[in-house]
Amino acid sequence: MPHVVVPPAVLARAAALIADGSRRLLGIAGSPGAGKSTFAAALAQALGDRAQLVPMDGFHLANRELARLGRAARKGAPDTFDVAGYVALLTRLRGTPDAAPTGPAAGPVYAPAFHREIEESIAGEIAVLPETSLVITEGNYLLLDQAPWSAVAPLLDECWFISVDADLRRQRLLARHQRYGRDRDAALRWMAQTDEPNARLIDASAVRADLTVAWDA
Repeated sequence: MPHVVVPPAVLARAAALIADGSRRLLGIAGSPGAGKSTFAAALAQALGDRAQLVPMDGFHLANRELARLGRAARKGAPDTFDVAGYVALLTRLRGTPDAAPTGPAAGPVYAPAFHREIEESIAGEIAVLPETSLVITEGNYLLLDQAPWSAVAPLLDECWFISVDADLRRQRLLARHQRYGRDRDAALRWMAQTDEPNARLIDASAVRADLTVAWDA
């Protein structure tokens, strides 16, 4: 990852969450192309061994299942994720009473990771160790107040929203789609039909955030 500097005040706020050494969950939400993945990775890197990044994207439904459901053309929409699986993982990571125990004797908790180059997730790739103090999870729909996504925010100690200029966000999206194999016309169609409707939904949820971070890195 290229070197990205997290604003000192934001880094200090994240560090304060774990000042007492307890496990905390921090959400990073934002629209497609906002830069939330870059921000979350930079924040985790700045915090070192105290933090682990667990992206929501690991819970994309597999392409075969999306095709079976007739949702392949809308991949990335709210109903194209295993939300129950994501909620179950966050619950386990919190160590809540109805979850598997966490702590030194419990061992790692494993999470899936999404790979854009194959457009699929790989199970068990991310290990959250018992000593990890801050779990940073980033994704589009962390602040949605509609079921089943509405179960996510209550599991987070804080959730921040990444705000970015709309034109810059679209430029990033276009470049990303082309980088992973779509030609310009196909990328623009996907953005118009899938990304932008999702972005409007996500932006409407920003009012629920504990902090808004302006981010143009």
